[in-house]
Amino acid sequence: MSDEKIFNEEHNETLETKCHDCGAILNFAPGTNNLKCQYCGAENEIVPEDTEPIEELDFDAYIKETVKEEDTMQVATVKCTACGASSTLKPNISSDECPFCGTPIIVQGGTMTSIIKPKSLLPFKITQKEAYEGFRRWIKKLWFAPTALKKYALQADKLKGMYIPFWTYDSDTYTKYSGARGTYYYVTETYTEGGQTKTRQVRKIRWTPVSGSVSHFFDDILIVASHSLPIKKVNKLEPWDFENLTNFDERFLSGFQTETYQVDLKEGFEQAKKVMESTIRNLVRRDIGGDEQRIYSMNTQYSNITFKHLLLPIWISAYRFKKKVYRFLVNGRTGEVQGERPYSFWKIFFFILGILAVIAIALYFFGVFE
Repeated sequence: MSDEKIFNEEHNETLETKCHDCGAILNFAPGTNNLKCQYCGAENEIVPEDTEPIEELDFDAYIKETVKEEDTMQVATVKCTACGASSTLKPNISSDECPFCGTPIIVQGGTMTSIIKPKSLLPFKITQKEAYEGFRRWIKKLWFAPTALKKYALQADKLKGMYIPFWTYDSDTYTKYSGARGTYYYVTETYTEGGQTKTRQVRKIRWTPVSGSVSHFFDDILIVASHSLPIKKVNKLEPWDFENLTNFDERFLSGFQTETYQVDLKEGFEQAKKVMESTIRNLVRRDIGGDEQRIYSMNTQYSNITFKHLLLPIWISAYRFKKKVYRFLVNGRTGEVQGERPYSFWKIFFFILGILAVIAIALYFFGVFE
């Protein structure tokens, strides 16, 4: 599904819609449905070319057959040598920083890559200014953050708008299981305490072998198709307002960068299975019943599998501290902030030292006035 060739100037084509008034490149304005000129303020409304409902695609057909040309797109990307992320290029630049780890990257090392075309996306709603303010508020709440991080948070241009690739999967599941049902029962036990004979009720468990099956339909299991971001932090950016998904239109990408997927379609479904497994286990436990349950085996069949490839908007900033990369994420729709954070050893050290000094002074005065 991927086809790469060496990138050169004639391939350095980024979608560019030029302003009719001044000739400058128009960028998508978050929170609107317009392309806007950053110089003269002229706006062009994005009129959808595709008004068809966003469709789910057949998973097995994509795996077994060659992907149709109309379902793929060519993108100019550059790969970071440090973290491995591949992202689209900004126009008219020869070097940049990787938005995922801050490593300098050279445009000349780019390639043209063929990928499965996204069918839908959520356009940016939160502006860079709004995301930056949320990012600063989040930084201010961090205890023992290095001073360098506080200074870093003053640089609004460090926050970059990225469209991140995701897969969603739908699937019918049928699971056969074997296990045991535990039922509580009580017996009277005699014991001696203080020279007296007493009785008490002791709980026991009677285990009964069971087997059966459960069925469940999973809808829109969301899997991030990237290895470049901390998955737990990305998941905490939810919920996403999927009811506002729009058909893919490259004009929404104007002024932003896009990461190409590192997790392919098959690998994404394997991850989706792990997400489904926890729900299936709960269904099996409920089906076993009783007071406690043991699951010995589960055999799940997946059918009618469909998927969507979509892009979701995230403002990203990568900060290096003592050779380690910390990433900060802002949901481009809701403004939710999540991130990894470093700690300042010296701030913690002096804080503890201060507490010990206060305790020592308090003990001294208590000793003097006793």
